[in-house]
Amino acid sequence: MKGPVRWVFWDIKDTLLKVRYSVGEQYSNEAKRVGLELPATQLDAAFREAYRQHSRFHPNYGVAQGMNGQLWWTGLVKSTFSRCGLQDPVLLDTLANNLYHNFSGPENWEVFPDSNSTLRSCTALGIKQGVVSNFDKRLEGILQGCGLRTYFSFLLTSEDTAVAKPDPDIFAKALKKSGVPARQVVHVGDHYINDYLTSRSLGIRGYLLDRHGLQKHPDIPPQHRLQSLEELPTRILQETD
Repeated sequence: MKGPVRWVFWDIKDTLLKVRYSVGEQYSNEAKRVGLELPATQLDAAFREAYRQHSRFHPNYGVAQGMNGQLWWTGLVKSTFSRCGLQDPVLLDTLANNLYHNFSGPENWEVFPDSNSTLRSCTALGIKQGVVSNFDKRLEGILQGCGLRTYFSFLLTSEDTAVAKPDPDIFAKALKKSGVPARQVVHVGDHYINDYLTSRSLGIRGYLLDRHGLQKHPDIPPQHRLQSLEELPTRILQETD
């Protein structure tokens, strides 16, 4: 018997929320507003390349280098458009600031259909909930706008804590906030290393969300996998028995 589950920690992006349209589409639409025609496919490719480089040189929003989420993201947007041939500094500033603020509210985010019902079910079971996410300071406003903020007793983002998954210290900070031992906590996320392996390394009951059954990791037993968040409350009750 493992004992009762007192808390669920949640990843956010691609677990409870997803970007409504592709990055390329949203960047292309913003470019049109300032009179530029840039294909979404070109912007998608440029973004992926810029993101890899930006993340390598300035991990976790560059916090350790004196940056913050806004500086990091606006720099990434400028790098993306620069790779598509745009060099006008005024236009680059305009696009970067507009896109940063566009992603600050609910308009460009979509709540998965199983998110609300699962969060409600966990609350009904008397389980407290918190967020452990590699996200920037915009998260609170996004969750507020999407109607999810009230479910969570705390939000821990990698920008605020200056620690990003897979560093286990962000989970250690979350455990301290919860005030319960790791064995009484569940964590749910869609990333094999960041969410599943790292949480399990601390004794947290990690679950991997794999909505489309595409993650082939033979070390994960079936009972640790979720294809829908709605499976979670039943799994929690089974683990408590």
